[in-house]
Amino acid sequence: MELRVTESSEDELSIEIAGEDHTFMNVLKGALLEHEQVSAATYDVNPEQSGGQTEPILTIKTDGSIDPLEALEEAAVDVREKATSFRDAFGAAA
Repeated sequence: MELRVTESSEDELSIEIAGEDHTFMNVLKGALLEHEQVSAATYDVNPEQSGGQTEPILTIKTDGSIDPLEALEEAAVDVREKATSFRDAFGAAA
């Protein structure tokens, strides 16, 4: 997975995540929105309206009490833990 920061400030981060699609981006966005310090999380993958952009760009805005990159890291850990939990439950049920 290739990441490229396109914009960054104290409470907002935009990051391009190469090679991903709606499936991963929706999961990551949902995990971000579960955090109280995250006031907004969205992504854009529309190349016609984005100047030819083809890779999704995730934008995170926080309330200022957490760095957006730290919020992203916490959300990624949450996604990994949920995926592991699901895999273990599925394996136990099979």
